[in-house]
Amino acid sequence: MSSDDFFGRVYEVVKQIPYGKVTSYGAIARVLGTPRSSRAVGYAMNASHNDPEVPAHRVVNRNGILTGKHHFPGTNLMRQLLESEGLILEEDQIKNFKENFWDPMTLLNMQNKRGY
Repeated sequence: MSSDDFFGRVYEVVKQIPYGKVTSYGAIARVLGTPRSSRAVGYAMNASHNDPEVPAHRVVNRNGILTGKHHFPGTNLMRQLLESEGLILEEDQIKNFKENFWDPMTLLNMQNKRGY
């Protein structure tokens, strides 16, 4: 699989993250069947900033920390985007992370139930 194919698969998952929810690099890697590729998911997020259809700001690390914030224009854009969706942050970490976490496996499970 080329990196373009992988990035495209990552973007398809990220586009499904509901407004006001976040997921992690690792959760995306797991749903794609490549559980050791969290770092590659991060590379895909860094490369996605020219595509406004990919809500890269909704992807954080496994602890809810905005580790990708430096890849957004300006100093606080990632934080501002998340706060505009109703998320509460404290020192670049999402409060109540577990309650705001969207597991992409739910998407896969729904597709499997529908026979996709």
